[in-house]
Amino acid sequence: MMKLLRRTLTGLFLVVCTIILALGLGTLVPRPLFDSAPDTGAALQPSDGRRILVLSNPIHTDIALPADPDVLEAFDFISDAGLDLDYPGVFWVAFGWGGRSFYIETPTWADLKPGPVIDALTWDTSVMHVRRTGDIPSDLDSVRELYLSQQQFDELVADIKASFQANDTETPPAIPGGAYDAHDIFFPAVGGFNALMGCNTWTADILRRAGVKTGVWTPLPVTLDWSLDLHNRL
Repeated sequence: MMKLLRRTLTGLFLVVCTIILALGLGTLVPRPLFDSAPDTGAALQPSDGRRILVLSNPIHTDIALPADPDVLEAFDFISDAGLDLDYPGVFWVAFGWGGRSFYIETPTWADLKPGPVIDALTWDTSVMHVRRTGDIPSDLDSVRELYLSQQQFDELVADIKASFQANDTETPPAIPGGAYDAHDIFFPAVGGFNALMGCNTWTADILRRAGVKTGVWTPLPVTLDWSLDLHNRL
């Protein structure tokens, strides 16, 4: 019995060490590892570029874009689907990618159920969550400012838009009854979801495509945040 217990504890210890090592390497090793392009990502000053926000909570990150005319035009299909982005008091439009079951069925921790958790840990279809918000104070611990060149900003907008699943139509269809309240909406998204390649790796990938270096694997908001500090002149 003691021998079995020792083997079990040793196995658990090795699993924990492997996870910690993977998280550490995923944060420390930058992606892209070798980049011949000029190092301009996330290094611009406020007067030089377009401001975006990375919003985080303990398990999830969103990318917030300013509710400027070019952004409203790029995402006019969201307004057409029922969430008017050109709305009084809207400063930001926040985008988050995640698993359909967990995202839609768990608006608060009080709504947590075993089914969505199992789906998130194994495999689930994905959704895009869009929320319109008022002004967001930049000095909050959960908010990070990044400044992009106009070209990088346009690439970011295009990649976020490409994450919506349009199927055979030009306009992505909203998911009926998925919204939490009057200020958000859900759409089917491209790709499958699991805990290893989830919402925070999507955020990192979208930022990388716009020229911001991140860690090679950042499944947690805190690891994404650390990698942004490590690999960019912020």
